[in-house]
Order: sequence, then structure tokens, then C-alpha cells
Amino acid sequence: MLPDSTTSLAAAGHAAEPVSIEMNPPAEIWDSYVSGHPEATLFHGTGWQRVLERTFGYRPHHSLARRGSSVCGVLPLYSVPTLPFGHALVSTPFAVYGGVCADDAIVAQALLDAAGALARASGARYVELRHERPIGTLPAKDLYFTFRRAIHPEPEVNMAGIPRNQRRSIRIGEKHGLKYRIGGADLLPEFYDVYSKNIRSLGSPVFPRALFDALLEEYGSRCRILAVFHGTNMVSAVMTFFYRDQVMPYYQGATRDGIQLATNDFMYWSLLCYAAQNGYKVFDFGRSKKGTGPYHFKRHWGFPPTPLAYQYQLVRQREMPNLSPANPRFSMAIRAWRRLPLRLTQWLGPKLVRYFP
Repeated sequence: MLPDSTTSLAAAGHAAEPVSIEMNPPAEIWDSYVSGHPEATLFHGTGWQRVLERTFGYRPHHSLARRGSSVCGVLPLYSVPTLPFGHALVSTPFAVYGGVCADDAIVAQALLDAAGALARASGARYVELRHERPIGTLPAKDLYFTFRRAIHPEPEVNMAGIPRNQRRSIRIGEKHGLKYRIGGADLLPEFYDVYSKNIRSLGSPVFPRALFDALLEEYGSRCRILAVFHGTNMVSAVMTFFYRDQVMPYYQGATRDGIQLATNDFMYWSLLCYAAQNGYKVFDFGRSKKGTGPYHFKRHWGFPPTPLAYQYQLVRQREMPNLSPANPRFSMAIRAWRRLPLRLTQWLGPKLVRYFP
């Protein structure tokens, strides 16, 4: 990601200095730059790298740019296996954001050039770059959108910003006596059961439980589970990241009974209130595919869709990959997956999901 101005003061002051690229630098140097860059995300940090290595075995090929001794940009890259064979370089797997993070356009181009050279040398099929805004003229998908809105400290103001139908659903959940609880590893077993059932119903392979263990251990208080209960039964839950002044609900699931109780609207309202009480400023609803149910759910909550510029450097592959469940090639497999026993999907899903980052 780049500053809004492509010709920054930093670029003007250092235009004569060449940009050098360092591969897989020490974590402390990398994280020092990421923590100080205003547009860096949670997914740019080495914490995400440790989780991916531990859970999926993805190998990092990170590039760090310098002008002289000063760090001026980073590009996290991971080698990801592709079906039926080969590999791709992805920035960043299982992340909404995580592409180039640089001080200016010159640095960004140097990082892209290094990524292209690495892809050609390693025989990668393509490089995928999960940018928020496009860089240059690389081909880009128009599939994904993100949804963000400011959080007001007063709950009445936040409620007024939610459209009427969703306000009604929140009140339905309250009338049914839904309650929420915030936790971590104590809520994980029930969360994973609710989440994995939900994912199977969508026809998608589920993540391994080990991923969620790793996230809770890596991020501590910056990764929490908000669970909604009807009596003693968990009817929905969302694993959420807290980064800088932002709250980002990320992995969620709901039971069939919970959906009848309007648990999803109640859950996100509870999270919004919790975030406001704890001083967070931005509610990041994450990404959704254009025209899907989650896309419209977020729009109906009053969140404007913003396109994400997922761009590609095509190397051995001549067209952008299409791993979306909306791809007609996957329709038969999705229908079959929905009919499989839950335990089988919990065993088989983690073996497949690493091919769909």
C-alpha cells in the first residue's frame, strides 16, 4: 500500500539513492517498519507469518526495501501449493490485506520487480498481491470488496447509523434473551464446533482447529472470541482481531437455531458496543465477494462497499486464477461437500484448505 500521493516528500528527498532489496530480513527489523507505517495491516507483521508457518507450513519469501540503511518498504510473500500441481507466490494467504507496503511508488515498483524475478526463478505460476488500491497497470480482479465504518463512542449514535431492518433484528435477539461473552481458549471448543458446521453448510473446506489455537496464542488480547448464548447454548460466535484503533470480525459461525433468533445481527451489534466501550475507532467488516449474501448483509448494515485491488503478476499461468466458490467448476464439489458427515469434513477440510489461500 502506498501513501495517497504517489510523489511523497520522502521520494523527492531520496530519488537519487538506489533501492536495494533484502530477502527474509530479521523479524525485529521488519516489524519495526510495519509498526510505524500508517497503512500497514495486521497481516503485514511477522505474527501472521508465524501462524501460517505453524499451521500450513507455508515458506516465506519476504522482501524488504532499503535506501541506504533506511527501510522504505516491505512485501510479504509466501509459497503456496496450487492444484493440480506447482506453486504460487501469495501476499498474503488467508488475509484480506497484505500486499506492497512502501513509502513511495519507486519503492513499490522495486518490490514488485523483485517479486516477479523470484517468481520466474522459482517457477511460480503467478504472484498474487492483495492490495487495497491498485499499483500501476497490473491485471486486477473486481471480485472482492471491503466494508469499513467509523465507531462513535456513544451507542445511540451507532444504533442510529444502522438501517431500520437491522435495528429490528437486533431488538429481536434481545427479546429472545441472547447474551454474549468475550473469551479466548475457554470458548474455542464450542466456537470451532459452531464454525465448522457453518462452513460445511456453505460447501467450503474448514480450517484446522490448530489455526485458531495458533491465532489465540500469537495475538493474545488482540484476538478474542465473542460468543452469543441462548441459555447455555452457544448459537453464534466470531473470532475478532483488534489492531491499532480497528476491530475486525474475521471467522464466524452461527447455528440454525441461532439464525432463527437473529443471532448474527445481535452478535455484530454486541461487538460494535464492546469496541466502542474500549476506545476503538473503526469497525472493519472484512471482505466479501461482490453480489453474495455476506456482501448484501454488510451493505444492509449501512457499510459502504469499497473495491479491493487484488492484482497479479502472471508468470507461467496466462490468466488470473479463479478459486472462488462462485466458479461453476466447483459447483458439484460444493453440493457434495454439504452432504458429507461433519467429522469427515473436519478431518478432510484442513488437508484441502491450504490449496485455497
